[in-house]
Amino acid sequence: MSHESHSRPSLSVSDLNREAKRLLESHFDWVWVEGEIGNFTAASSGHWYFSLKDADAQVRCAMFRRANSRVKIRPNQGDLVRIRAKVSLYEGRGEFQLICEHLEPAGAGALQLAFERLKKLLSDEGLFAPDSKRPIPNDAASVGVITSATGAALQDMLTVLERRSPHTRVYVFNVSVQGDGAAGQIATAIHQADYLANSGKLPLDVLIVGRGGGSLEDLWAFNEEVVARALFAATVPTVSAVGHEIDFSIADLVADARAATPSAAAELISTDQNELLLHIDSLRDALGRSLQRQFKRLNEQLTSLRKRVRHPGHALSQQRTTLTTLLTNLQRATERQISHRKSEVRQLRTRLAAQHPQQSLEQHQLQAQQLNQQLQQRIGQRLRDLRSEITHQQKLLASLGPEQTLNRGYAIVTGEDGKVIRCSMQAKAGDALRVNLGSGALATTVTGHPED
Repeated sequence: MSHESHSRPSLSVSDLNREAKRLLESHFDWVWVEGEIGNFTAASSGHWYFSLKDADAQVRCAMFRRANSRVKIRPNQGDLVRIRAKVSLYEGRGEFQLICEHLEPAGAGALQLAFERLKKLLSDEGLFAPDSKRPIPNDAASVGVITSATGAALQDMLTVLERRSPHTRVYVFNVSVQGDGAAGQIATAIHQADYLANSGKLPLDVLIVGRGGGSLEDLWAFNEEVVARALFAATVPTVSAVGHEIDFSIADLVADARAATPSAAAELISTDQNELLLHIDSLRDALGRSLQRQFKRLNEQLTSLRKRVRHPGHALSQQRTTLTTLLTNLQRATERQISHRKSEVRQLRTRLAAQHPQQSLEQHQLQAQQLNQQLQQRIGQRLRDLRSEITHQQKLLASLGPEQTLNRGYAIVTGEDGKVIRCSMQAKAGDALRVNLGSGALATTVTGHPED
């Protein structure tokens, strides 16, 4: 070994690897690399370790848990993928490696470009316009589901509806949801369901179109133009439920509503019966609290009114006191009045005793007796004079009356009507006559007139 080799400074292995790492990372920015997955390992820490290879070479790769949590589907051995990574070096072993930040199936870039072109075309035609969206019922009685009858998405929706709204009827339109011909089957099923609803053959309130998650290639049927136009032409409100929450498709943009998952779509078009019961309980509790507040308010008003309105007993007590006072005053006034009247009576008695009318009464009684005697005498004399006058008049009447004439042999003849017959011509033969004599009377009948 020469002296020169001993004089040069040497690097430690760590220093060398650290410097190589710095040079690699500073020279390369982000790189996109495409290749086949090999030696894939998922560590207990959550990190992925694999190799990426082509026909001539391979490179080691690491994808830490923070980055691989955003990958939709875990890659398998032999998958062709495209990654975005940082070029680095593992210092501990001096191994060249790629630190992967994004991983997608190879070819996804072309699909993404096709997706963006169709999205722009349909957007320009107004298929995504908000004013074309129809309201989605939140308590559908009948729902049509366009999906694979054997897929987990259908079972997820049925499970949700059975739990939330068991009365909802589900009509399944079985279609392929990926692969060749899937888009045509989905579009045909949409047209068929819409026709059946409009013709009254199926009472569909809403139509769900969807499937579970998958890669961009798996979901591509829902990015086809034929499916988008079928959704836009449907008159039944539509819900797109394609993939998982992070997935987004053309169908999501055209449909009247998008659900992040098939289960979310089932929840969107149904009302949870438990929530309704809880809402009813909440309303009942709110009503109870409202009634309690009302009763409390009314009770406070009543208490206030009771304070403002005096009890009748207080008024009666006051009236009783007033009445007692008035009675006392009346009694005293009455006693004073009686005493005053007694004094006046005593004074009048004294004056009456001084001017007693006994003598005057005796004189008047004597005069009355004298006048009574004179009256009796004058009445007796007047009666005697009247008797004498009556006797004289009777005698005069007797001398002038018909009785004296009748006593001298004359008679008075009257007809049946009691009228006096003064002329013979007043009676005719056969008439009954009465002859009144001085004593008694005779009944006779006219037999004729002598001059005849």
